[in-house]
Amino acid sequence: MSKPFFILFSLFITVIALGGCTTNPATGENQFTALMSPEQEVQVGAQEHQKILAQYGLYKDTTLQNYINTIGNRVATNTERADVQYKFFLLDSPVVNAFALPGGYIYITRGLLALANSESEVASVLAHETGHITARHSAERYSRGVVTSLGAMILSSAVGSSGVSEALGVGSDLYMKSYSRGQESQADSLGIRYLNRGGYTPDAMASFLSQLQAESQLQAHIDKKADNAAGYFSTHPATADRVSLTKQEAASYPKGGAVKRNEYLKSIDGVLYGDSPSQGFVRGQNFFHTEMGFKFSVPDGYKIINQPSNIIAQNERNGALIVFDFAQNKQNLSPMTFLKDVWVGDSPVSQMEEINVNGMKGATASLQGALNGRAVQVQLIAIRWDNTQMARFQVILPSALSSGDLTALKRATYSFSPLSAQDKNALRPYRIKIIAAKNGDSISSLSGRMAQIDSSGDFRDSRFRMLNALRAGDVVHAGSLYKIIVE
Repeated sequence: MSKPFFILFSLFITVIALGGCTTNPATGENQFTALMSPEQEVQVGAQEHQKILAQYGLYKDTTLQNYINTIGNRVATNTERADVQYKFFLLDSPVVNAFALPGGYIYITRGLLALANSESEVASVLAHETGHITARHSAERYSRGVVTSLGAMILSSAVGSSGVSEALGVGSDLYMKSYSRGQESQADSLGIRYLNRGGYTPDAMASFLSQLQAESQLQAHIDKKADNAAGYFSTHPATADRVSLTKQEAASYPKGGAVKRNEYLKSIDGVLYGDSPSQGFVRGQNFFHTEMGFKFSVPDGYKIINQPSNIIAQNERNGALIVFDFAQNKQNLSPMTFLKDVWVGDSPVSQMEEINVNGMKGATASLQGALNGRAVQVQLIAIRWDNTQMARFQVILPSALSSGDLTALKRATYSFSPLSAQDKNALRPYRIKIIAAKNGDSISSLSGRMAQIDSSGDFRDSRFRMLNALRAGDVVHAGSLYKIIVE
């Protein structure tokens, strides 16, 4: 046995021997959290918090942020972990999501606020995330992940290969990965406990989970996919019986508690829905960024996905892909020099040439790559935007593309141009508007007042039903408040 292997093996045994199993005051269970102490949770949370703010940004509405703080503090005041200082943040993201970081950092998106229909439903989400923190799920997952990777390191040392440890490498994202079903169920249970302690109806957890299912099903129908795993369910695994389990859990608590539907709906009147000016707008096959002042178009059949760091347009029929972003060009390099020396580096490229895109200098080149195990050609386009930034397109070209598809993709990259003053004035974000139904109103009449936001069809009726938790057979009632989407 080699000395390095013996040292690693001893360290591994020491970790296991120490155990690190403690009884969690919230769950009453023993859990292995030895490799992330409560003090480390605070440090990790503070570090990652800055990354979250840089990636998403806070929603600029002080009144609404204070409202979220009030709800969060109400459900987190009487938890079993008095050592945690809970902090709540409203993120400027259209994605329906909420998550927690170690150390008491809890985030909720404006996209989730648009989906909820009462203060108690928002409280259920914040209570659920509080449950992840009190149960120390991040510390448990991180500790077990490190030990798993440490075991892989020992194995790789013994067999003389680093591939094992690389394949199971431990990284800082361990505490942000998807929760297990057991952890989700535990957070649901704790969340209902905190809802009850905060004076909210314990039924709110199940009603919001039903909302999530309805939103996911609608999006899957619009996208013509069997399911839709984006957003909340990507980090909070859903099970078929999760709604019924939370209903059963809630039934063990006294009936009643605050719901606050009207108060909540009035609080979100005017909230942005979908993309914001700071993130740019998707309108059909076009992308506009009014703050940065640019636009481009993609061919029919491509779905635009607006992400915090880039914009993706994907064609599921032929596998082609467009990725657009901006890169720093602090040295004010020419597009050709930037492409060769900064972007591509040592990768072999071909067909390099200078181009002109709507009066802006650019450069393009081709290289061979692989996507999901398939050989593809990647076309790179760098366009000088200003003295410090370079606009970039990466176009993934599967081998079976027709000449017509290639021409359409080339046209897309050459559509990149500055926005005119007229374009900027004409573009307005979508917003949630709260209206009161009048005598004679129907689902059809109210949904007809909504903006048509889906380029693939008219789904206003279905979206109105989903947003307002109206199921088959439900009708609107005069005097009641409802959400619609307006421009």
